[in-house]
Amino acid sequence: MTEQFPWRVSDAVKSASRMTAFLATYGLPDLPSLRSKADADPAWFWNAIFEYFGLAFDRPYEQVLLLEDGIEHPRWCVGGRTNLTLSCIDRHRQHTSSGKIAIVWSAEDGATRSVTYGALDEQVQRFAALLDARGIKPGDVVGLFMPMLPEAVVAFMAIVRVGAIVLPLYSGYGSGSVAERLRAAGARAVATVSVAFRRGAPSPMKAVIDAAVELGADLETIIVLTRGQPMDLTGGRDVDWAREAALMPATRAATIVDADAPAMLVYTSGTSGAPKGTVHTHCGLMGKNTLDVLLCLDLNAEDRLLWMSDMGWVIGPKSIIATLLAGATLVIAEGAPDWPEPGRIGRLVEDHRVTFCGIVPTVVRQMMRFGPEVISGYDLATLRATVSSGEPWNEDAWLWFFRYVCRERIPILNYAGGTEIGGAILIGTLHDPVRPCAFGGAVPGVGADIVNPEGHSLPDGEAGELVLRAPSIGITRGLWQAPERFIDSYWRAIPGCWVQGDYAKRDPDGLWFLLGRSDDTIKIAGKRTGPAELESILVESGLLVEAAVVGIPDPIAGAELACAAVLADDAPSPERAARDLSDLLAASAGAPFRPAFFVFVDLLPRTRNQKIMRRVIRAALLGEPPGDLVALLNPDAIEALGHGLRIRPARERVRRAELAEQSGDRS
Repeated sequence: MTEQFPWRVSDAVKSASRMTAFLATYGLPDLPSLRSKADADPAWFWNAIFEYFGLAFDRPYEQVLLLEDGIEHPRWCVGGRTNLTLSCIDRHRQHTSSGKIAIVWSAEDGATRSVTYGALDEQVQRFAALLDARGIKPGDVVGLFMPMLPEAVVAFMAIVRVGAIVLPLYSGYGSGSVAERLRAAGARAVATVSVAFRRGAPSPMKAVIDAAVELGADLETIIVLTRGQPMDLTGGRDVDWAREAALMPATRAATIVDADAPAMLVYTSGTSGAPKGTVHTHCGLMGKNTLDVLLCLDLNAEDRLLWMSDMGWVIGPKSIIATLLAGATLVIAEGAPDWPEPGRIGRLVEDHRVTFCGIVPTVVRQMMRFGPEVISGYDLATLRATVSSGEPWNEDAWLWFFRYVCRERIPILNYAGGTEIGGAILIGTLHDPVRPCAFGGAVPGVGADIVNPEGHSLPDGEAGELVLRAPSIGITRGLWQAPERFIDSYWRAIPGCWVQGDYAKRDPDGLWFLLGRSDDTIKIAGKRTGPAELESILVESGLLVEAAVVGIPDPIAGAELACAAVLADDAPSPERAARDLSDLLAASAGAPFRPAFFVFVDLLPRTRNQKIMRRVIRAALLGEPPGDLVALLNPDAIEALGHGLRIRPARERVRRAELAEQSGDRS
């Protein structure tokens, strides 16, 4: 049986944390007190964040928060002027020697490269001057279509430095997806690279941009970093990055803009319709990343952060901004986390003395297939914390990671939020106990709550909709050129609450759990549950590597359960596994949740940041159109679902009898 709290912070670690010092500065006895005060008085809280961490303003703001236009449209840092790079780049000239390492890059083949803070400062200024030479002005949108390279950090910061708006694009997108986002954003320019490398193979990137132009992306400038063989450049439009940037002066001061001016535009896919452009500002990026990573996760200047992601997902820019705000070292790795060796994460931690390591539960489940030896041979002694994001855990994977990566001595700090939030809603800290799959609590200052459809708070133990009741500086300032869609998407369902679209619950100890997307919520015979709860039961049986459950129409119960799953290598026959798993779900969750059928496949459809696409699974099982697939990583998974082995583990009359017996129990 799992210990109630497998990890608790020592007094020494807790007392040395940033959170302890922050609490002492503002006369608060503990973290729950901070959460209460911050939620009740967000203006006080965000002012304290800017004050305590000394974030840089060229002109101080007059008021940190105004709500004259309602909670849906807060005004932040009113009257203030700044530029994000003042806090990420300029202030390290005074506090960090030019020899301090800012970035360590690792290729799949083991090649490495380091960039100091001094060199990063110089390269950012030169690239910013290059943008000036190409006519980029404050407010212009500049795309960033690159893998995780040091130059991606340079370009990101340089675009922001000139007051332009950076548009990070996922490096695996095809030309259609890239063109759609560039057109929607009105981008004038793009920074890109000739090729990226993943699993040992080159992947053209400049060619994708060229194809996007053919599809209507109206680009005046394409700045190209050439890797490997020289490539032909289109005169007048294409710019050789290395050659032209070297000719520019390294004296480009930051353009000072309104503190709440847009700095980053990130598109996120919805369940239907066009991608949504989320807008993040200079003060928003400063404040939210400082809160999440420097205060709650405790990143400091001595740390080395590895959080494998991509520039097109919010964690990519977040890891860059937060590391530079802290004056720490960012370890970035091009390619996949499990190639050329399935435990590549361990190799990176050992080789680069990583202290903070971010992980996605899917990667852990993939490592588990190879056994503990995939990670146990690496020296992970430098780690002082790990951070999990992207999707809910199942307990077996959490315990495996805690045992073999954390070595039962350091915590897993769960982290969940969204692109629209600019970071976390729920988070673990060095002040919270750690329980498998749980979050220590809500991020201070967001007013997180769990409510029923009418917006009433639910007691501990009851699952409901995750909402925000307080304005947060990290929330998107709207949706790019779609103000009504912004209100419809987040504010209209429950007036006065930001509806995140996640299903959650709290336990009696105040720890939080995410149960999956609320639009994936399953209601059968009057019982509502999130898919993650049921999927954890299935995966923890040991018979499955992964599982996804969805609700499909049923004339008696309104809905019935279907399960798409990947069998474990040592599982019995599919028929036996389906029968055993069906009995397990019925015993654990109740007879109404006995699946109508299982579909066994080799892979499940996922987004490019590793989230299972349950709506796509549901559509495939029902033979319906799958909807927007722009974020789909593996299109072959849809066809596999259509041809997968479909097994009904229980006779229809038995299942219906169980449903009829339980249908009166409506909770």
